[in-house]
Amino acid sequence: MPETKQSVMDQMYNNTFKELAEGNIVKGFVVAVGEKEVVIDIGFKSEGFVPIEEFRFPEGMKIGQEIEVLIEKLEDDDGRVVLSKGKAEKLQGWQKFGEDVNEGDVVSGRVVKQVKGGFMVDVNGVEAFLPMSLSAFRGVSPHDITSKDYNFQIAKLNKQRRNMILSRRDVVQKEKETVREKLWGQLEKGQRRQGVVKAVTDFGVFIDLGGVDGLLHITDMSWARINHPSEVVSLGQSIEVVILDFDKENAKVSLGLKQISPNPWEAIYAKYPTGTKVKGKIVNIMPYGVFIEIDKGVEGLLHSSEITWQKKLVNPQEMFSVGDILEVQIINVDKDSKRISLSMKQLEVNPWLELDKTLPVGNKVKGAVRGFTDYGAFVELESGLEGMIHVSDMSWTRKINHPQEILKKGQEVEVMVLAIDADNRKITLGLKQVTANPWPEIAKKFPVGSVVDSEVVLNSNFGVFVKLDNEVEALVYSSEIDKEQAAALKPGEKLKVKVIKIDVEQMKIGVSTRLP
Repeated sequence: MPETKQSVMDQMYNNTFKELAEGNIVKGFVVAVGEKEVVIDIGFKSEGFVPIEEFRFPEGMKIGQEIEVLIEKLEDDDGRVVLSKGKAEKLQGWQKFGEDVNEGDVVSGRVVKQVKGGFMVDVNGVEAFLPMSLSAFRGVSPHDITSKDYNFQIAKLNKQRRNMILSRRDVVQKEKETVREKLWGQLEKGQRRQGVVKAVTDFGVFIDLGGVDGLLHITDMSWARINHPSEVVSLGQSIEVVILDFDKENAKVSLGLKQISPNPWEAIYAKYPTGTKVKGKIVNIMPYGVFIEIDKGVEGLLHSSEITWQKKLVNPQEMFSVGDILEVQIINVDKDSKRISLSMKQLEVNPWLELDKTLPVGNKVKGAVRGFTDYGAFVELESGLEGMIHVSDMSWTRKINHPQEILKKGQEVEVMVLAIDADNRKITLGLKQVTANPWPEIAKKFPVGSVVDSEVVLNSNFGVFVKLDNEVEALVYSSEIDKEQAAALKPGEKLKVKVIKIDVEQMKIGVSTRLP
C-alpha cells in the first residue's frame, strides 16, 4: 500500500527529532555573528546560540558557513537552544583518539593557556594537560608559547575518563638527539659553522653548534695575545668558527676562531726585517717590559733594558700607560716562537760610545740621588746617564754603614767621575773626592803618642769606634781596652785615648785606652 503524504512527513519529523536530541552532534549553518554569540540554524523550530569565545577566529566566520555543534540544551530557561562548538570538537576528537591514538604516540597540539602546575593544550579539539615538569618550557614567558603548535608525547591516556597527560620534554630530547646525530654526520675538519656562545671560562668558551657543543680554546681565539676570552666574545653571541678536530665517541669538538683570518706571522720576516722602524700601541705592561701591538695579531716585547741608554734599570710601569703609542725598532724576529724584540734606545745615538770625551774621568759633575742599595747610591747625572757612589767613596773620615746615613733621595750632589766602563754601562762616582783628602793634616793634628778626648760611636766585637774631632773616627783595638770596660761603654760616652798608630794611605787611626 503506497505511503501517504502525511506518513512521509511524520517519518521525517521523527528522524529529525532523534537527531536533535541533547548530547548529539549535528550540522548547522551560520545565520548571524554577534559580539557575544554566533547564531546557528540547526533545522529546529528555533535557532541555536554558540558563545563567541568558542571560535578561534570569529572574524573569519561567514553567513551560510556550515559547522558542527553539540546540542547542550534544546530549551533553556529563556526558551533558547544552547549549542557548543568546542564540546563537539572535543567529543569528535576523543572518538578519533579512541581509534587511532595510544600512550607513547607523538601528537601535535597548541598551547592554549597556563594553569596551576602546567599548561592546557588543544590536541585536535581534545583538551590535554601538560605538567610544568614535563613541559621543557621552564624560564620561557607564557606569552611566547601560547597559541603556538608543538609536538608532544602522550605520557598517560585514559579514554574512558577522557583524560590525557602530555610530555614535551621527551619529544625535545628525541628531537635533540636526532639533530645531534645529523650534525655529527655533517661535521668535517676545516668546515666553517655558525654557533652561539653558551659559556665563558678562563681557558676558553663553549659554543653550541646547533645540538653539539664545541670548545673554542683561548689560544685559538686570536692571533694576538689575550688575557681572557671575554675580551673577544660575550655570552649569547652568534659567531662563526672553524672545525679544527672532533671525536664523536667522546663527544668532543675543537673549534678555532683565529684560523678564519690569515696568520699574520706567515710573512713576518718579509714585512718586519731587523732594523725596521714601526709605531705601535702598548697593550700590556710588565715589570720587565711592555708588549706593543705593531700589527693586528702581532705583538713585540720592548724589554726594560731596551728603553733607554741613560738608565740600566728602569720600571716600565712608572714610564708608560696601556694605549700609549710608541715608535720602536725591530731588533729580532723569531717566527717559530712568535716573538719580536723591540728597542727604543736603538733609535737614539749611544751616548756610551763617546763618554770618554763628554764625561772624562776626574771631572766634577752634578746629579740627583735616585735610589739606594746597601753598598751605595745611584745618581742621575745631567746627561741623563746614571752612576753609582760606593759607600767607601762617600766620606774621607767616617765609616758609612748605609748610604742613607748621609744622602737622601732627590738630593742634589756634586760628584767626581772616578771610572767608566762603557761595555757594561757603568759609571763610578765619588762624593768625598770633590774635597781635598784631609788625612795629611789629620796625621799632623793627631801624632802618634798624643792623648786626646774622644766620644764612643760604636761598640763592636773587634773594638770600639770613637770620634776624635768632627768626623775623624778611630778604632780602639780590643787588645787596647779592658773587656769589662769595653762591654759597659755606650755611644755618646766620653773616653780618653792615646794615638798609637796612624796610616794616611789606608786612612786609619788606631788608639788605646792604656795611658802612660
